[in-house]
Amino acid sequence: MSQIIELIKSRRSTRQFQPKDIPEELIKQLLEAACRAPSAGNLQPWKFYVVRDNKLRKGLAAASKQKFVSQAPVVIVVCALPEQSAAHYGERGRNLYCLQDTAAAVQNILLAASSLKLGTCWVGAFSEEEVRSLLNLNREERPVAMIPVGYPIATAQTLSTGRIPLENISRWL
Repeated sequence: MSQIIELIKSRRSTRQFQPKDIPEELIKQLLEAACRAPSAGNLQPWKFYVVRDNKLRKGLAAASKQKFVSQAPVVIVVCALPEQSAAHYGERGRNLYCLQDTAAAVQNILLAASSLKLGTCWVGAFSEEEVRSLLNLNREERPVAMIPVGYPIATAQTLSTGRIPLENISRWL
């Protein structure tokens, strides 16, 4: 089996992190991977906020009601730029394409982090308004995901979740 398939199968969400800083170079690699994601019309309608500040990370944890968010040394907040997509694709760009594009960028971050032995978790349950206020985002930036990033505590990576069998979720025509 190819390395990428193995990486996809072995990736896990991490909610327990070591109190160890992440080198800036590794964070840049994650952002570069995000920027390589496909996007409608190659518009790349996204913006990434790298949050290292402890007070801001605690605010993000409060906005998500998930304490583990603040325990990661870095949280990447992924924002969609709906109007950038809408300028080319109208309502479908505003309401769908920009979200699909940022989702692809998030997945690239998760996989790149896993390849670098970093733990992540895709957090989508949070108050957009609280995050917008906390990070002083403008109205054109819609926060769609928070990704806590850190070195996982060893036991955090061992949990495996089951998957629905392919025959239950696919149909061959």
